[in-house]
Amino acid sequence: MAVDIKVPSVGESVSEGTISRWLKPDGAAVNANEPVVEIETDKAASEVMAPAAGKLVIAVKEGERVAVGAVVGKIDTEAAPAETKREPKPEPTAAAKRAEPKPSANSTPAPPKPQPEPALSPAARQAAADAGVEPSELTGTGRGGRVIKEDVFTFLEAHKPQAETAPPKTEPRVTEPPPPPPQADGRETRVRMSPIRQRIAERLIQAQQNAAILTTFNEADLSAVMALRAKYKEPFQKKHGVGLGFIGFFVKAVVEALRAFPAVNARIDGAEIVYQNFYDIGVAVSTEKGLLVPVLRDADKLSFAQIEKGIAELAAKARDNKITVQDLSGGTFTITNGGVFGSLLSTPILNPPQSAILGMHAIQKRPVALNDQVVVRPMMYLALSYDHRMIDGREAVSFLVRVKECVESPERLILEV
Repeated sequence: MAVDIKVPSVGESVSEGTISRWLKPDGAAVNANEPVVEIETDKAASEVMAPAAGKLVIAVKEGERVAVGAVVGKIDTEAAPAETKREPKPEPTAAAKRAEPKPSANSTPAPPKPQPEPALSPAARQAAADAGVEPSELTGTGRGGRVIKEDVFTFLEAHKPQAETAPPKTEPRVTEPPPPPPQADGRETRVRMSPIRQRIAERLIQAQQNAAILTTFNEADLSAVMALRAKYKEPFQKKHGVGLGFIGFFVKAVVEALRAFPAVNARIDGAEIVYQNFYDIGVAVSTEKGLLVPVLRDADKLSFAQIEKGIAELAAKARDNKITVQDLSGGTFTITNGGVFGSLLSTPILNPPQSAILGMHAIQKRPVALNDQVVVRPMMYLALSYDHRMIDGREAVSFLVRVKECVESPERLILEV
């Protein structure tokens, strides 16, 4: 009996996807609910589980487009995996143990067991294939030992041809270095955009064309937040099992500012303005596939610990390709932090249909005037990009000032004043 492997529905707006990679080879034995194929849509990548135990029969090759509900493979249930049929081996008796032959000094040792192939992200698998690198040669630095694209580049950098780093030798070389990544003409390499990257490009162009985007700037003194984190970071970690970062303070500050200026939390729908009386905050996460924005639901009802845990879980899902369309849908406002990459100042682009986005940046110690004295403080530039069709400059500036006040006096976030 054969059981179909079908492309699951991941959202109303998603009608097709691409077979990113098969996690098991054709004919492999698989167990029920074991991931067998990764399907990438224009919003997220998801793994499809085996509907039953048996032998995998692949029907659609990697890289092909498939519609939701299409059959991409089958499970032959009459060929159950060997591990499910294996009976437990009885423990040998003491007499049997004594009777077992002991290896002599001249005996040939058993060959070592082959090491399992490390788990590769889709981008890393493509990069390794392009460079002709065997996955078994790679060491993963991603979550859970997963090999990411940067690990492939690190391997290639460490195995550059010797001629690049040493003077040429007169004797012919016996071994050849690993081949470099293929290039069409030696000057450029063409790689097809992933569905997610294409979708990101479409949305960015849509935001630029359909909204009147302006950006206003301010700066915040993070001395109080840093002192609070330094004092309570360890007890917070011990009690809640999660680190006390900066993002929790900004999520709280944004919610307070959105309450004070509801137009910033609204969106335009045709000729109507839709005021949203809930606070679903998107937090941008950088992944190998591009920038994803998972959404923290009802952030106004969450504690600092719940915010930090929620963001950590969503970020892990995004980087491990476990993110779903539901995780990415329905945000009312977005926070993006270019400061983690060293950005000092930038103008973030709206995440449609939202009307505003807050950009955080690197914390930098700078001299500032305080009470007629020049002091050095840890400062962060803040940027608010907004849709001027519905948010006036006064509201945008006042919103950003409110965020600044909250992070400079974090007790406001606790007392909600």
